[in-house]
Amino acid sequence: MRLLLDQGLPRSAARFLREAAIDTVHVGEIGYSTADDATILQRGRDEGRTIVTLDADFHALLAFSRATRPSVIRIRMEGLHGGQAARLIQAVLARCHEDLEQGAVVTVQPSRIRIRRLPLLP
Repeated sequence: MRLLLDQGLPRSAARFLREAAIDTVHVGEIGYSTADDATILQRGRDEGRTIVTLDADFHALLAFSRATRPSVIRIRMEGLHGGQAARLIQAVLARCHEDLEQGAVVTVQPSRIRIRRLPLLP
């Protein structure tokens, strides 16, 4: 699995995930810190990366365009430190890997994970 972490997540989470042998880049590492969501989605699509974000706008963009890629993991928890975020993302990948490979949006909340397959209907 290849990941692209959005700006709201700690850069150190990318490092922790790479140390766990998960191909991960953070938007801040590639000059996309101020890129709009559509540009980040396109980068994820072009590179075959799942987007990991705190931002709900990615789901809306995917629904509007009826896209089947890239997959998106939206974390609905704020204030995670790098290690915490990396462990959470690893747990989500372990549970949702097949769905993400097929094209899905995954919403992660403290008490549940919701998976919706792409394309989303607006």
